[in-house]
Amino acid sequence: MSRKKRIICIVFFFVVVTFLLAGIILLGTPKPRPESLSETMRDAVMHETMKVDLFGLTVNPGLISAFTVTGIIGVFCLIIRIFVIPRFTEIPGKFQMFLETIVGLFRNLAKTNSPHKNDLLSAYIFTAGVYIFVGTIFELFGFQAVTTSGASVALPAPLSDINGAICMGCTSYLFILLGGLFNNGIKGLLGGLKEFSLPLSMSFRLFGALLSGALVTELVYYYMTLSIVLPVLVGVLFTLLHALIQAYVLTLLVSMFYGEVSEKAPPKEKKKKKQKNKESKDKDQSINNIITPEVSK
Repeated sequence: MSRKKRIICIVFFFVVVTFLLAGIILLGTPKPRPESLSETMRDAVMHETMKVDLFGLTVNPGLISAFTVTGIIGVFCLIIRIFVIPRFTEIPGKFQMFLETIVGLFRNLAKTNSPHKNDLLSAYIFTAGVYIFVGTIFELFGFQAVTTSGASVALPAPLSDINGAICMGCTSYLFILLGGLFNNGIKGLLGGLKEFSLPLSMSFRLFGALLSGALVTELVYYYMTLSIVLPVLVGVLFTLLHALIQAYVLTLLVSMFYGEVSEKAPPKEKKKKKQKNKESKDKDQSINNIITPEVSK
């Protein structure tokens, strides 16, 4: 970077900082909020007051987010299947390369952790990973919904609601159990049932990680003096970080446990020992049959 460009960057940085400090000073002391910080945090977790009406039913905003994210992903996949995939070429373009890279990433993850049975596994972890990533990024857009009390609330990430996180964890655990049952019979099912704490760990890992970002952002937004630029940086960084990490962690755990329960059990050592004993007895008997006629002569 040339000296002139460095000077321009430094001047631009100081100008931005000066405007931020001026805005903070002009805003002054923040006005008291109608609810305390503890009430704001509790409502972000439990959704006790901010309820949304859905066809006559009072539900959490996270359910609206889940339906919206599912619809967005479904429409996007339908458009790709109808208009994009038929136009794929042997020399891929940028968008085709992007899609093939993502699909190949999940396929390789499935093959690495479950080399014997991975066709259905790759499809599931691709779906789960995309849903977690898109659902987490969804809260950045700040879509609004009207609560039953008439207030406006931003739609959160679907998995920041404990019900959505438990649903994702239990669905993944059920997929692992069915994979073990269909691929390895009763042994695979029993092997999956041994990990009875798996749905709880996956559920609360998702819920805790995604909720922490929401609470930190809510804490920053609560104070007016911090609500100029910092919430944007905190919200974007936490959201992107959680979206990537949680999508990778859940898909990795599902593929690992699926590979364990669907793998065929190796033959027991007793059977091998019996086969060796039979082979040694056959050899001894053949030697005796050869030696016995010579001795009789």
